[in-house]
Amino acid sequence: MKYSVENDKLKITARTQGGEITSITNKDNGCEYLWDGNPEYWKYHAPVLFPIVGKVFDCKYRIDGKTYELPQHGLARTSEFTLCEKNDNEISFELKYSEDSLKIYPYKFSLKTRYKLEDNSVKVTYIVENLDDKKIYFSIGSHPAFLCPIDKNDTLEDCYIEFEKLENSSNSLLTSEGYLCREKKQCLENTNVLNLKKEIFKDDALVFNDLKSNKMTIKSSKNEKSLQVDFSGFPDMGIWAPKTGAPFVCIEPWYGHADYVNYKGEFKDKEGIKSLDVNEKFECEFKITVK
Repeated sequence: MKYSVENDKLKITARTQGGEITSITNKDNGCEYLWDGNPEYWKYHAPVLFPIVGKVFDCKYRIDGKTYELPQHGLARTSEFTLCEKNDNEISFELKYSEDSLKIYPYKFSLKTRYKLEDNSVKVTYIVENLDDKKIYFSIGSHPAFLCPIDKNDTLEDCYIEFEKLENSSNSLLTSEGYLCREKKQCLENTNVLNLKKEIFKDDALVFNDLKSNKMTIKSSKNEKSLQVDFSGFPDMGIWAPKTGAPFVCIEPWYGHADYVNYKGEFKDKEGIKSLDVNEKFECEFKITVK
């Protein structure tokens, strides 16, 4: 089920399938900023990654010595959420544990997603609550696919990502199966610009955990349209575009990341894993601003 809200600047649509936002439209010029989910290329719009980000090694992980299996990016993006609230400027959904979810993720939880309009911005909030009688462990992140180029008259090579600050940053390398290596490669050297072209994603996503910036903006050298993501507080960041040439780029704020190659330890001991005590909540948010 889809729901929409709007103000004088923007109209947004979100759906119960995956609890994800599916459209961000500028009402002044009709410009759409989110990928349409064409399954020929990639069937999602802005999936919520929970309780893992990326892949666990061999799609298996251990909790208290017992082995479970989860697909890439976890269970949220393929689950049906329920509508919590819809008012003039906000839509929120909730996913709760079930007998089926406990078979693949043995913790009782509530996951809420909220999309709130603020002028020409959308504030995205995720709330994880421990409903269990023991500590729970998880990662969480977002995978929004933004149209790039934003303007149909541009090409990808006309576009670039501008960082808030000068960066000297290395990205963590991924194997062909999507697992992290300990090896890193210099990606940004005393610059605040990443020029976009297909070649930079030939080895999959760019994964950062050392950025100084809290904001990055998709821009074009040909026009004034732009989209900014403020990801303040998120320790990890992925930037990805598909090798198929589909016209979108994902800017992905994460708490957590894919497993390192050959990791076979306990889930709770993974790097980037968060924990919640009984009745405790964790909340994170990022903001999307369009022009």
